[in-house]
Amino acid sequence: MPKSLPLSALGIMLFCNVAWAMNIVVSKIAVASLGVPPLFYTVMRSATVVAVLVPLLLRGRPERLPLVLLIGFAITGGSFGLQFIGLQTASPSAVGIVNLSGAPLTVLFAILFLGEEVRWRRGIGMALALGGVGLAIGAPSEAGDPVGLGFAFAGVLIGAFASVFVKRLDIGAPTLQAWAGVASLGVMLPATLALETGQIAAVSAAPLAVAGCVLFAGVIVSVGAHSAYFMLFQRYDANLIVPLTLLTPLLTIAFGTWLTGDTIHWPLIVGGTMALTGVAIIVIRPSRTVFKSWLARPKV
Repeated sequence: MPKSLPLSALGIMLFCNVAWAMNIVVSKIAVASLGVPPLFYTVMRSATVVAVLVPLLLRGRPERLPLVLLIGFAITGGSFGLQFIGLQTASPSAVGIVNLSGAPLTVLFAILFLGEEVRWRRGIGMALALGGVGLAIGAPSEAGDPVGLGFAFAGVLIGAFASVFVKRLDIGAPTLQAWAGVASLGVMLPATLALETGQIAAVSAAPLAVAGCVLFAGVIVSVGAHSAYFMLFQRYDANLIVPLTLLTPLLTIAFGTWLTGDTIHWPLIVGGTMALTGVAIIVIRPSRTVFKSWLARPKV
């Protein structure tokens, strides 16, 4: 593999980071400002992904389809739905910091279920990351109530748990996204009909704005950014690609401050710095049993 990244690859990674960070802000606008019910927003995003990737579904059923659907739902619709619920009351900046817990949680589950060996450096990284996220969640601030951040953390927890088993699936990332969209629709559509109200009213009140949010999340982020990221991940060494994803939480804070008026207080600054440092240690240290892409790739 090449030992350095060309400018074109750096440009693609910048696009991915901007898309991932902006997506948290866009999702906040959709579920909070536009009033779209979070589970219904998940349904629309999943339907968009399925519509774009339907040719992959027509190629035939993958092996171990029930497991593919279960894991696919957990790392997409299940995780997204909980985070969208959290974004109703939590700020994009705080949710961006909470998302950093995905890396240490993935390693922790790899220790429990895959026999991952963790030495002291990555152990320190896990402790720093989880401690920083805990500070960001627990300290009172204008970043959002702890309940909202708790939902966001639950989404990361489910996504991290499922992601350690992705390595056992013999399926490409775009195909997994397509079937994950199917699984998400199968679960979230009945859930929004049973648990939420006002879906049609929210869309009717601002149809173009809602459509823009959904298309951005489904096409630009899920299909575009994720596919571009995995293309680079297959072409270049993981040690060159994965650390660049640490730009995402910084951009999330910047976009949140700019577009949704997030107020950044010292608990979020200190907690975010701790979490970012811990995640940097984790992703730079090689992992033997877990795809490094799953340690740092944002799940929203």
